[in-house]
Formats: sequence, C-alpha cells, structure tokens
Amino acid sequence: MKKQEFTCSISAHITAKEALEKISHISEWWVENIEGKSKDLHDTFTVHFGTTWKTFNIIEVIPDKKVVWSVIDCNLPWNTKLKEWNGTKIIWEVSTVNDLTQITFTHLGLAELDCANQCENAWNSYIKDSLFKYITQGKGFPNKF
Repeated sequence: MKKQEFTCSISAHITAKEALEKISHISEWWVENIEGKSKDLHDTFTVHFGTTWKTFNIIEVIPDKKVVWSVIDCNLPWNTKLKEWNGTKIIWEVSTVNDLTQITFTHLGLAELDCANQCENAWNSYIKDSLFKYITQGKGFPNKF
C-alpha cells in the first residue's frame, strides 16, 4: 500500500496550549494573506499565495492535544490538477516528550498527489523553519503575497 501522508515534527519549551495557539496564528508563520478565523471548531479560513489559494475548515479540536483542518476548496494554478488538495487533511498533534512539547504535523493524503515532492519541501520549511522560529523566537517568516 502506498504511503498517504507526509509527517514532520518539531519540539520546543512551550506548553501544548501555547503550541496550538501559535499554530492558529497562520499569518505569523505560513502566509500573511489569510481571510477568516483559524482557531476554533468549524472556523473556515483561506490562505492566498498570489493566484494560489486554499480554503480550510477546522473539523476537529481536542484542547491541548489536536486540531484537524480539512481542505474544502483550493486553486493550484501551478499544478496539473487545480483542485488536487481538496479532501486532504492537515493534522496537528501535540504531546510531551522529554520535558518538551512535540508538535507533529501530518498532511493526510499529500503523498498521493502530483505535487507531493514540491509540497513536502515547502511544508518542511514552513514547519521546521518558520513555525519553529515563531514559536521559539516570536518571529517566523511567512510568505508576503
């Protein structure tokens, strides 16, 4: 069976609650151009990267443990399939490992997509570099489209 997800993790000296709060501040670490709310169950938000955009709905929240975003629509003009992310899910899970809060990011369904390699490289940068710096130093480097 082919792998369906992409996963990466970071760890920091913050609480699980702080970690999930920081993740919800998307304009601080992913992309500055965001519409809608991105924190609570049933919130819907859209991120814009020029002509590329992705709309998410928050479908699950377990306080201090897990948040799940479902891609409900997208436009990927650089990709062979414009709506390829539709139906995929972003899963954020937090746990304590050796006195650190571990944040595990999973993009369920990404590995099956045409954009898998390109998107995995981008996610690695956003999570391991920008989100990590935002969490640990207070300043990420989101896209400024």
